[in-house]
Order: sequence, then C-alpha cells, then structure tokens
Amino acid sequence: MKLEYLEDVNEYGDDVIRLYDFDKIQAEKLSSAIKNTVIDNEQSLDLSTLDFIENINCKLILHIAEDDEGILTHDQKVFFCDLTVDGYRNMIRLMEPFTKKDTRSFQMLYDLDTEIDFLFSPYGESAL
Repeated sequence: MKLEYLEDVNEYGDDVIRLYDFDKIQAEKLSSAIKNTVIDNEQSLDLSTLDFIENINCKLILHIAEDDEGILTHDQKVFFCDLTVDGYRNMIRLMEPFTKKDTRSFQMLYDLDTEIDFLFSPYGESAL
C-alpha cells in the first residue's frame, strides 16, 4: 500500500491524498488499525508507523476531532485527518468492500467540502 499527495488533480484545483496499490489483506489491516487505535483506544494513528504502508511523498496522521474537518496541512508534507469517531466509523464502512475481495474500483473515504480529498484505490492511477 502506498500513500501519496497529489496537487491540482482537477479543474477546481483540488488536491488528493491517496492510498493505493493494495490488496484485500492490506485493506483489512488498515481497517483493523483504524478501528483498534483510533476508534477503540481513541488515539492518533500515524500511518507511517504501519509496516505495510510506503510513504511516497507525505505523512498522514489520523486524529479524533470534535468536528469532521477532513485532511489539513501546513507544509504539504505532513497531513492530519481530523474526523469524529463517527467519521472514522463511516470510513471503515466505506473501506469494507475492499476487505472482502480484490477490486478495481475506488472510494473517497469522506464526503466533505475540503480542499484535500482522501482517495482509496487499489490501482490508484486509473481513479484520477
């Protein structure tokens, strides 16, 4: 699984953090890590600490927040995903089909009006 930041991916100037190049086993590992660390233990999760994720050009830390704010950054290298516990529960629900079978589809992991979207795509390249 690879983590990458992409700038200006469309005509609106939106940016994307994408997790891509993975199979159902890695999708299940990520889902479990989010559930165990963020939801159950209410702790932040630095995705760079997971041995199955390769950081291409950025670092992403999942935080629990009082409001769903999405992904934020100050320097375009370290990003923070600020969602409520319910926001992370929804994220796991959106990831679930990828844990059941290998697929070529993709999913945005939240639906917020933010400048940075969060793309979950086994093949990555074709989703943009």
